[in-house]
Amino acid sequence: MDKLFSPFHLKHFTLKNRIGVAPMTRMSASEDSIPRQDVLDFLVRRARNGAGMVYTEAIVTDYESAQGYSGQARMLTQRQIDAWKPVVREIQKTGSIAIMQMFHCGRMAWPEVNPAHRTIAPSPITPKQDNPLTKSPYPIPDTMSRFDIEHVITGFVETARGAIEAGFDGVEIHGAHGYLISQFLSSYSNKRSDDYGGSVKNRFRFAHEVIQAVNKLIPDDRLLITRISNWGVADMEVSLFDTKEEYQEIIKLLSDEPIDAISVSTYEFQQTAFGTGKNMAQLAREVTELPLILCGGIYDRASAEKALQDADIILAGKSALLNPHWVEDVRTNKTLKRYKSEEADIAYTSEALP
Repeated sequence: MDKLFSPFHLKHFTLKNRIGVAPMTRMSASEDSIPRQDVLDFLVRRARNGAGMVYTEAIVTDYESAQGYSGQARMLTQRQIDAWKPVVREIQKTGSIAIMQMFHCGRMAWPEVNPAHRTIAPSPITPKQDNPLTKSPYPIPDTMSRFDIEHVITGFVETARGAIEAGFDGVEIHGAHGYLISQFLSSYSNKRSDDYGGSVKNRFRFAHEVIQAVNKLIPDDRLLITRISNWGVADMEVSLFDTKEEYQEIIKLLSDEPIDAISVSTYEFQQTAFGTGKNMAQLAREVTELPLILCGGIYDRASAEKALQDADIILAGKSALLNPHWVEDVRTNKTLKRYKSEEADIAYTSEALP
């Protein structure tokens, strides 16, 4: 059996194959926080070309402190929601499912692009590296108060509400890559001494509260997914989790939440972690029965099949971005190149991708 192209049952959905388009930030939105039409058309085209699951780029969750890059999209106003409705319908017409990913950048934001000119985080700690966009150090963030936490959770809820109104099949809560939820999970960025810091369970509390609040408005016929990673977009050499046990404890805690799948984001899915000889998906599989979605370094038939040994669905980023026929090329086992990150920088230009 061709497992890659076999159906997969995820809650009430039957995916036509195990291949998805990863969430990829394009930063094409103007002041209305709606992506350019060609960026929206790109998603529809990937669905028509065979992907079983198509993610939006990461959508920022509020109009205050969530934004980390210029040109990011939101799903909070009727105009924004209405812009996404035809995109979702067209993706669904192909037999694919549409997933909205949402996040808050936390300390990875910079005040210049936030309407409130403010950066917030669990603790007043900046990344060690400079901001690659501003070429200067990240500002020291304000330590989030209980009011800030509740305000941010409301942003996640309202953004999820927008996605449901737009007709999306599911919502993914982005808890990876060193953004806000990830910042709470990791002792590297969370030095709090209250109920949100210290033990793994305490550091998980913010993620728990976001998931629980969002779940209340997710209809039973839609999906709720959470993403996790051991790497961040800044200080990439730093392991966000200290040990295998810590990572697996968080996976167990996620498994007790009302979610339908865990998306494990890696920079290279085959890379082993914590000196165990096992990769991040394999370590997650040891402690959860939830479906796993996996991405990172998947670029051809062989890598996709290998990744699927450890997960139920695989996602392609750069390959799906730069090759409109990637799914069919994988089906026919075409020889495919592995793209470099620099080649994907075209995603941030005004050039329309095929």
